[in-house]
Parts: sequence; structure tokens; C-alpha cells
Amino acid sequence: MPLDHQTIAKCKIVKAVANRGHIASAFPEFDDNLNSHNMDKAYATITTWPHYQPTPLILLDKLAKSCGVAAVYYKDESQRLDLKSFKALGGAYAVANLVAAKKADGIEPSNITVTTATDGNHGRSVAWGAKQAGCHAEIYIHEHVSQQRADAMAAFGATINRIEGNYEASLAACKADAEANGRYIVSDTSWPGYREMPLDIMAGYSVMGRETLDQMQGVKPTHCFLPIGVGGMAAGIVAPLWRDMGADLGKMIGVESYMSACFLDSIEAQMPSLVDISEETMMAGLSCGEISDLAWQILQPALDHCLSITDDAIAPLMAGFADGRFGGGSIEAGECSTAGLAALLAAKNDPAGWQALGLGADSIVLLIGTEGATDPVLYEQLLTEGRQP
Repeated sequence: MPLDHQTIAKCKIVKAVANRGHIASAFPEFDDNLNSHNMDKAYATITTWPHYQPTPLILLDKLAKSCGVAAVYYKDESQRLDLKSFKALGGAYAVANLVAAKKADGIEPSNITVTTATDGNHGRSVAWGAKQAGCHAEIYIHEHVSQQRADAMAAFGATINRIEGNYEASLAACKADAEANGRYIVSDTSWPGYREMPLDIMAGYSVMGRETLDQMQGVKPTHCFLPIGVGGMAAGIVAPLWRDMGADLGKMIGVESYMSACFLDSIEAQMPSLVDISEETMMAGLSCGEISDLAWQILQPALDHCLSITDDAIAPLMAGFADGRFGGGSIEAGECSTAGLAALLAAKNDPAGWQALGLGADSIVLLIGTEGATDPVLYEQLLTEGRQP
């Protein structure tokens, strides 16, 4: 095993829920959600952006050998454009589509203000997209977002509004100010009556899934561990895999913080459920108390299991990635990027859980490395902590 037993013991699954609503079927080609038309359009557009290139798909050979599975692949989003996060694909794509539509109506970009609530990475994408499109950006962050992440958004010219409370509080303030000031909300979560913009964002995220399929060259994942916040990224990964594999889609496994497991709770109840977050996970991108109804429409029938995990293994796993302990060389993995690995190692340590997830010698596992060092100060701090015995 590339990690010591003390670190492996820190990988803990708090709760596991099998999805009784899972249905093996062909990809539905939704009229009002992700389908071949909007996913192909996003791919055709984003792949023409300056500096675009697919992010690496890395084979973690040491990890696969120690877990006793056929292969573990890691999609490394730390190298996504200049933003170090998969979020670069979504917010910026939605802003570009919005500004193009308004220009067609005779509205100049300089008269457009886009706005969003964020834990950092989505806001960075919206701010970057606004700068590229020539419009303004008003970003709302909650009190727990680091100053480094706020500064990164401000560096693209965005105005930053820090709101007391959690993500939901910042979203409420964003919505109220948008209505009062005629701003355009670019949110990665949807709600009744608000679906067009988050659908564009999910279509942007689907580029990751398509790249992964191309890079696997015909090999299909039997298991995919998906970090979940509101569910948009997970849906963006699942949809192209589902389109390609149909009823043979592998086991799609949601991974959340136990402090904000809104998708796990929803899958258990088989209906959208809210979580009132009272404690913030260090995995800031997973700190969401309400699911996206667009993502729910895709993930409710597609997910096989939902797991919730603790924060205990974040620092040592980040250090393990940086030190190349899993194979594939040194990898810059941010906090959320450790979620899938933590769940995989926790399952390996639990024979009943391993069996329940259907993992074995023939398994081909896909992990999603959502981000790199988007907060460099925190990243270095956690690496130091993770390397301590």
C-alpha cells in the first residue's frame, strides 16, 4: 500500500446509501436537460478557446496494485486552462453564451453585469469569463471563503461581496441584488424557473467526460467516484459516459462531505432534500445544502451509491498526490480532489463495503481530480500538515 496504515485509517465513510431508484437504461436524450445537441455544441465551442487543451488522464498504477483492481484513472483538472479547476469549463461558457445572445439583441457587453454566489472556483470562472467577454462581474462569497480565493476572483476585475453566513446566505443576497439591479445570475445550481444558465454550465462540464472517454481509448470505467456539491459537475461527467455506454453504464458513486450530504439525503428519500449546514467542510466545493434540480434529473436514475466522508484524510492524501505515492508522478490535488480517493480507500478497508460497491480484480476505477492549488497558501499549509508523521 502506497500509504501508511495511519493515513488509511483516516479515510472514513460515515454513511453509504444504495440508490433504489437506479435504472439501467439507454441515455434519455433529455429535451430539457443535457443531450447530444447541447453537449456537442459545448465541446465544439470550448475546444476552440485560446489555450484550450484536454487535461491529463493519469494512470495511478501504484494505487491500483495496492487496491487489487485492474486500473485507477485520475482526471487531473489542476491543469484546466489558467484556473486550476474544472469550473473553468462551466461559468465562462455560460457567460460567453449570455453575452453573445444579448449582443444579438443590440446590448453592448459593457452594459451587462453577471453575478453569482460561490465558494471560489465557480466565481473565478465567471469572473474570468466576464473579463473575456467584456462585461462586469459581481461575485458573492460567504464568510468562510478564504481571502486568497477572493483575491483570485478580484484579479479578473470582479467586485467581491462577502456575506455573513453560509453558501445559501450568499446565494440569497446574490439573488436579491440581481433582481434589484438588473444583473444576470450565472449560477451552477438550478431552481424552478431558472434552468437555462445552469444547463449551459453543465454542458460545459460535460467536456470533461468526453475528453475522458477519448483518452481511455475504448476502455470503459466500471466505477466512477464523483465528488458532489449541488451535482452539476457529477451530472456533466455522467451524461457523456451514459450516452456512450448506455445500459452498460458503470457504477456511478456520489461522494460528499458528511457535513453537507444533500444528495445522499435526497437519494435516500428519493426526493430532493435540504441540508442546513452548521459546520463547514474543508472541501469548500462540496459545501452545498441544496441540490440542483437539473442535476437531480440525471443523477437520480444514474447513481448506484452515495457515500459521505470526513475531512480527516484530506491533508495526507493531498501530500500523497504531491509526493507521487499513487503512481503517475507528482500531482497537484486540491482539497476536493481527494474525495474520491478517500472513499475508495475507505471502501478497501471495509470488506462489506467493497463487496457492496461491486469492486474487485477486474474493476476499472475513474477518480475526478476537481482542482489544484486554487488557494496556494492553504495548499502549502495542508501539504506540510499531511507530511507530518
